[in-house]
Formats: sequence, C-alpha cells, structure tokens
Amino acid sequence: MNQPHSIGWDIGGAHVKAAVINQSDEIIFVFQQPCPLWQGLGQLHDAVLSIIRQLPDRPYRHAITMTGELVDLFENREEGVKQIIAAMVDLLPNNELLIFSGSQGLLRQDQIGIRHYQAIASANWLASASFAAQKVEKGLFIDIGSTTTDILVFDQGQVLAQGYTDYQRLQSKELIYTGIVRTPIMAVAQTVMDQDQETGIMAEYFATMADVYRVTGELNEAHDQTATADGAEKTILASARRLSRMIGCDFYPKELSRWLQFANTIRNQQMEKIQRTCERFIANHGITNHSPLIGAGVGRFLVTEIAQTLQYPYLDFAELCSGSTKQTDLCLADCAPAVALAYLANKYQ
Repeated sequence: MNQPHSIGWDIGGAHVKAAVINQSDEIIFVFQQPCPLWQGLGQLHDAVLSIIRQLPDRPYRHAITMTGELVDLFENREEGVKQIIAAMVDLLPNNELLIFSGSQGLLRQDQIGIRHYQAIASANWLASASFAAQKVEKGLFIDIGSTTTDILVFDQGQVLAQGYTDYQRLQSKELIYTGIVRTPIMAVAQTVMDQDQETGIMAEYFATMADVYRVTGELNEAHDQTATADGAEKTILASARRLSRMIGCDFYPKELSRWLQFANTIRNQQMEKIQRTCERFIANHGITNHSPLIGAGVGRFLVTEIAQTLQYPYLDFAELCSGSTKQTDLCLADCAPAVALAYLANKYQ
C-alpha cells in the first residue's frame, strides 16, 4: 500500500489553501480556492472538494489550521473552530486528521476539546513563522497576504511573539490588517496627491488594493479570486476607472498615466506602513543586517523592496522548502502556513 502523503490545510475566511508533501519531504502541489465562508459552510465544502478532486487517489494525512472562525457566520470564535473542524471531519472521512493547536503543535481530532479552541483559532501565522525560525537563526518573518500582514521576530529557533490572539496581535502590531488584494483603498489612505494637489479619498467601497497592483503591473491574477468592488471586469482600464471614483473623478483612457501615479501613491502608503512596523521590531530586538527579512505570501514582492530599502538581506520562504509544484500560477511561498503545516504533518508520530 502507498505510504500516505501529507496535506496542510489553511482555512481562511476568503480562501482555502492547501499544500501536499510526499514522503521525501518535497512539496508537490499547492492550491488556493476561493471560499467566502461568511456565505455558509457550503462554500468550505465546495472549496475542499475542488482541491481533493485534483489530487491522485492515494492515502493522505491531513493537518488543519484556520482563520475562518472569525467570519460573521459564527456567533463567536469558539463556535467557528468547532464547526470548521466538524465540517472537515465530514469532508475527509476515514482519513487521519490533525489540528494545529498553536504551541501544543498537532493534535489528533479525537484529542480536541473546548479547552483547545482558543489555541486553534487564527494560529496559522505561528505555523509558518515557526517553520522559518527552525531554518534560520535570527531574523524577521513577514507574510503579506491578500487581506492581512503578519510580522514576527524569531531567534534561536523560537518565534518571539508578543501576542497570540488577533486582538493581542493587533495591539502589538504583529498583525496589520492590510493586504494586496481584498483591502479597500479607504483602509490604506485618507488623502493622496493628485495633479500636485492633496486630495481627500472617499470613504466608499469603490476600489481595492487589487486595483492598485493591477494598474502598477504587480498583481498576479491567479491571486485575485475576489469579485471587484463594482462587479465589473478585472482589466487595467477597469481598475483605473475604479480608482478614479475614489476621488470623485470620471475616467478617460488617455489619462491612464494619471491613475498609474495615483496607484503608486497608494501603494507607497501601504508599503510605508508595513516598513515602519518592521523598523520598530528591528530596533527593539537588535536585529542586525546580517539577519534576513523572510518574505511570504502573495504580497512578498513588497518585502523584497523593504529589505532593499533597509539594506537587509531578503530570503524567500520558498527557499526554505524543497520540491517543485506542478502548477505555474502559485508558488510555495504564496501558501506558507499550509506548506509549513504539511511539513509538520509529515513528521508527526
């Protein structure tokens, strides 16, 4: 009988990500499926089964982490954890199922009780940051995703986290609620320079950061699985039109260069916010420029720029892994928590 491969699952509120590792510790598949979980558990069902159908028929060991318990489908986080675990048990019958429980590591599904729910909730950042900490002596781990940014200091194999829950991590600035796809423009900037005039930005859901990075040419379209703010197409011109609405203007194609400048201004404000937080952690923890900034997530191209600006070496999360995925539109570093969890599951005894 074939030895089981391991699958790491990262169940978010907007996407499900999965990574498959073989017995040689090589990542062979990564997946990202849209999963607007706030619309119901049926979305999780469809996303997981879509991924399962793409896999070879063989035994698998499954390991799960999540952030989806935060969506307003659930009354509270504990109820969300409980329902997500129950849904995955139903979706993966007759499979070995492990749950990432923070500092307690992986626990079998039959070991999980209500006392574990707080540790399970939104712990995906710890899986990927801990994996990086085991590979590199000291540095700063920065995962910029579609919705959020995680910034963690690590040293001598340990993640030096100041907070654990999302509430605590928002206070410590280890969690910044900004990303390169789903974040509304109005959450990034309140003013912008346009035609040499400081201009207020409307507090309206007219455009997202996906529009910014599409106009700047930095968006990998495979990473944008969310509907646009106006439901219209995902083209450069359509994105520029959505950006123009943010300052109450009509869009004319001949003025595309104006909206490219606008997009770059918004982009820089987002990057500067992340960079300032990185600088604070570097200073507070005495991280010298012999240590790297490790970039993960679909927005890690910003980490490369931050590293260059601060004159720190950049190390891509994918360089910590082995294997070559069979897809061309996703990279190992795009799905860092799922990849880290797959490695952890492979070593589970």
